[in-house]
Amino acid sequence: MKKVLTIAGSDCSGGAGIQADLKTITAHKMYAMSAITALTAQNTTGVYGVQEATPAFVGQQLDCIFTDIRPDAVKIGMVSNADIIRVIGEKLRQYEAQNIVVDPVMISTSGSKLLSDGAMGALVEVLLPLADVITPNLPEAQALWGRAIAHPDEMVEAARALVRSCPGSILIKGGHLEDSADDLLYTGGRAVWFRGRKVATGNTHGTGCTLSSAIACGLAAGYPVEESVRQAKAYITGALEAGLDLGQGSGPLNHCYCL
Repeated sequence: MKKVLTIAGSDCSGGAGIQADLKTITAHKMYAMSAITALTAQNTTGVYGVQEATPAFVGQQLDCIFTDIRPDAVKIGMVSNADIIRVIGEKLRQYEAQNIVVDPVMISTSGSKLLSDGAMGALVEVLLPLADVITPNLPEAQALWGRAIAHPDEMVEAARALVRSCPGSILIKGGHLEDSADDLLYTGGRAVWFRGRKVATGNTHGTGCTLSSAIACGLAAGYPVEESVRQAKAYITGALEAGLDLGQGSGPLNHCYCL
């Protein structure tokens, strides 16, 4: 059985973060492991509290995982401060981790800020260079690039600029575009578009977590980046179209729709 590690924050309501990652990995019939960077008090209406793990404890979790059940792929989600980011980078280099997917989580679906001001530089300097794939949405790509993105051509321009920080592949998610849900994968110096229509639902809590975990599953299975993204996009589209409707805000996906 392939093993996938998620390094991220916990979502007590189960729709995003570690919980969404574990469900996604399990739905792909792989063995899921987690290193928790923070506890959050949140639900479909917002994030109401964050309690960070200490950097030393995050490092201890990673030591326990890599020295016993080595993961075939690693997904990194919410990493809220620079010290935690540096420890993660140190451990991933120490254990020569492979198939790393970084979802640069900055703002939750409900609009809550999840990355401290001082952590952006560490994210760019430490984690992005280690990543095989990064998966920013449009607001996150704008923050990393430092310029607004409103059109597909600007997504390509942003990806070409981000390659300087991330030598791996870059998937800029187009879910915030007005008239489509087209995603851009920039890999090996070429742009590959994944065309998609917007699913008519307000329940999108945890979509970024789910997509990045599904990509990590594809890489763990031995698929190349392009095919891993293709399969992950099909999975998340199905999870959205399944029409799960829970909570009073932006509800979660149905991660088990294909079981």
